[in-house]
Amino acid sequence: MPKPGAPLSRERVLRAAVAIADAGGIGGLTMRSLADALGVKPMSLYHHVANKDEILDGIVDVVFSRMELPTPGGDWRHEMVKRANSARAVLRRHPWAIGLLESRTAPGPATLRHHDATIGTLRRAGFPLALTAHVHALLDSYVYGFAVQEAALPFSGPDSVTEVTEDILEHLSPDDYPHLVEIATGHVLRPGYDFADEFEFGLGVVLDAVAGLLADVSPGS
Repeated sequence: MPKPGAPLSRERVLRAAVAIADAGGIGGLTMRSLADALGVKPMSLYHHVANKDEILDGIVDVVFSRMELPTPGGDWRHEMVKRANSARAVLRRHPWAIGLLESRTAPGPATLRHHDATIGTLRRAGFPLALTAHVHALLDSYVYGFAVQEAALPFSGPDSVTEVTEDILEHLSPDDYPHLVEIATGHVLRPGYDFADEFEFGLGVVLDAVAGLLADVSPGS
């Protein structure tokens, strides 16, 4: 977070807002908490942002600016994988943003560049307009949905999954929940298991399906 006493600017306000949200969630971001973090009076903020809605617009744009853009003209699948992996990594650092990314009615330049580059990559690869819209929505649903699931898990990474799973298993009867016990003991508790690997698997399934749809497109459609 910027040091108190540095000249106030819109960029500094937004960086501080992102830091507050990272530390305590979006609920902890208020004009008062932002002013306190910056070491200024709340009224000083209004010289740089009109209201909290503008702050939310701004920090969503900051998050989008940290995602790697796909490159129109490149191999579409490679570019979509690059985009998805980057978006997931950014959302792991800023989980509060997951529910905000598509909620703003005044998107900033980074947000617009992100979506335009994604659409442009698909269009340059030969996706018809309607299929482009479907694929764009599908990929965002997968990435954002996985990010929500990952952020909600009661463990973080492979180091803690064993302890959490074993604790849950203590309360599960194999007679009552045979399939849950089977997948926990035969898959989750095996050496090397990492829930994060599910992202790559699922993304591959989605992109395989998308490739099939593209292959069925008639030339010139």
